[in-house]
Amino acid sequence: MPSTPCPALNLPTTSGGVFDTAALKGQSFVLYFYPKDSTPGCTVEGNDFRIHHDDFEAAGVRVFGISRDSVKSHENFKTKQCFPFELVSDPEEIACEAFGVMKMKNMYGKQVRGIERSTFVIDRDGDIVREWRGVKVPGHVEEVLGFVRTLK
Repeated sequence: MPSTPCPALNLPTTSGGVFDTAALKGQSFVLYFYPKDSTPGCTVEGNDFRIHHDDFEAAGVRVFGISRDSVKSHENFKTKQCFPFELVSDPEEIACEAFGVMKMKNMYGKQVRGIERSTFVIDRDGDIVREWRGVKVPGHVEEVLGFVRTLK
């Protein structure tokens, strides 16, 4: 698959940090988009990334979760779930639009606009080298980990 440059982003994160794609050049990272803090599927997905966090670090890959929730909501979610990685706040949908993850979805019989659960791997050169869209949570993190272990 030909690689695509990662969009330039500069967004606030938990722990008072900034997710700055330019500053991450030279490092590989996973950016996983999820719909909403503290919801069942998003909690399971985040915990799967937490469980495998040391494996991602051993592969030299950082992990970032991102949704439209506020930094305050992210801080509560991160603390409650003991996530060892930062959560990126994108309330204005800057990253969501750049990665094309906003979709119309059915929720309780109504059409709502929301984030399609998606994961992207960005290599040290700042290129998107793999993407998963419409992610089903079970087994997903293990699949992403298997892929990042192939990065050089």
